[in-house]
Amino acid sequence: MTDHTQPWTGSTGARTPSPPERAVARSRRVGWIWFAAAITVLAGLFNVVEGLVALFDRDYYVLGPSGLLVFTLNGWGWIHLIVGGLAVLAGIALSTGAQWARVVTIALAGFNALAQLTFLSAYPYWGIVVIALDVLVIWAVIVHGDESTYEIW
Repeated sequence: MTDHTQPWTGSTGARTPSPPERAVARSRRVGWIWFAAAITVLAGLFNVVEGLVALFDRDYYVLGPSGLLVFTLNGWGWIHLIVGGLAVLAGIALSTGAQWARVVTIALAGFNALAQLTFLSAYPYWGIVVIALDVLVIWAVIVHGDESTYEIW
């Protein structure tokens, strides 16, 4: 065998991943961060739209006889608008590799999932989809966000 086909071994003689395998594994982790950043921005934009609709088109959401949990439709409109705007900014910062954006993204995704849970009576199917995406974003950032520098750009 030539040097190119033999596995790369460490000082103990045990097989360790070759440099190309490490690059592929790093690329996959960075890919999950890209995914989390893109979904965070997209969910943030959807939240902004959801908030604007709640503020300006009061007849769009169908409310049950008990209404919404905790706040009025106007209150939830403002909450979705603010959280959506912050999520867009956090997703952009996450895509640049900012370490603080990991914590902010996880916090906003968790808060957004809870907000969607309380907003389920107004828009149940969309709320379930957004909660699932928020959980996926939290998972991606926690599990694959351990790279200190992403080298994305």
